Amino acid sequence: VVPLMVATVVGLVLLWPRGETPVRSVPVHAPGTSIEIGTVVDILEETGSAEFGMGGQVRVELETGQGAGHTVPAQVPPEVMANGVDVGDRMRLMVIPEALGTGSPYIFWDFERTVPVGWLALGYALAVLLVARWRGLAAMVGLGASLAVMVVFVLPALMLGHPPLLVALVGSAAMLFLSLYLAHGVSIRTTTALLGTFVGLAITVVLALWGTRAVNLTGTGSEQSLTLINAFPNLSLADLLLCGIVIAGLGALNDVTITQASTVWELHAANPALSRRRLFSQGMRVGRDHIASTVYTLAFAYVGTALPMLMLAALMDRSGLETLMSGEIAEEVVRSLVSSIGLVLAVPITTGIAALLAPNTPSTSSRTAQTGLAASGSTVGGQ
Repeated sequence: VVPLMVATVVGLVLLWPRGETPVRSVPVHAPGTSIEIGTVVDILEETGSAEFGMGGQVRVELETGQGAGHTVPAQVPPEVMANGVDVGDRMRLMVIPEALGTGSPYIFWDFERTVPVGWLALGYALAVLLVARWRGLAAMVGLGASLAVMVVFVLPALMLGHPPLLVALVGSAAMLFLSLYLAHGVSIRTTTALLGTFVGLAITVVLALWGTRAVNLTGTGSEQSLTLINAFPNLSLADLLLCGIVIAGLGALNDVTITQASTVWELHAANPALSRRRLFSQGMRVGRDHIASTVYTLAFAYVGTALPMLMLAALMDRSGLETLMSGEIAEEVVRSLVSSIGLVLAVPITTGIAALLAPNTPSTSSRTAQTGLAASGSTVGGQ
């Protein structure tokens, strides 16, 4: 593990984004406009037609800006009104002074979601703490550290034009070290899971390299990709797609490898006399169940994420195979297959490493129990 850690540190030093980065360099709104927050207090009217959609006006009590505390009319687009706007909803409004002639300078920009998302995050944290206690707290710290790597290193490095695959490998390695060791502690068991995860990651990288090139995936299947081309003309979207595939498989890999390492360690603790072959075979019984459940979990996760795109693809008059082989769908298929293969192969690899590294001597409790039995046997024999 030490060489991997050294390589990760060297990679971070060499690829670290230096100087000014493009992060937050594009303004959200035009000069002379501003974004204010307010709460809907009344639905005034709906305007429009069935053909062009129903827009409308609402009255909003402003919470920020020069008009804070005042109630003003705001214009809401028809697609937002169609999805439902209720009294009490909090909105972000763009203030466009030039739009005063249309009825109101306040135009709907987005919903303000900070409070409900904050409650969800708090509920998540409480659930983790109540069930996993200190281990859960450590896991959340590891998650926060991993997200910090994404924000501070991966995204700026990609924006500055560093090789996406190298950035993905170094960033993934850093996230693995932080998340696993912070969540599960520094131990041989955790190191076993880490080694298995790195092997699974290497398999994923090799398969992703071959898959994206063999299938001729370009990474240009979405509007976001076209926007990135305009912002970063020298960025290779195919390499960026490869980077995304590598990072996307980390969570599932962590899951299966730490489970397999823990399974083998618990089997050894329960029966220290088990040979390494038996440890491996019994650990794989659990591993096969884990594979069976995790594979369709990954597939369902990708299907759920790509559901709008799947609906659009299904509108086309073509066969199911042609739909699957279209560029935008093929990206998700390759992503799912590559991640799943890496995950499946990581299970026996991690189980084998754990069986090799499991302690050779019985645990303290086992030795104590054996000593007690031996003493009892001697006493009985003496009688």
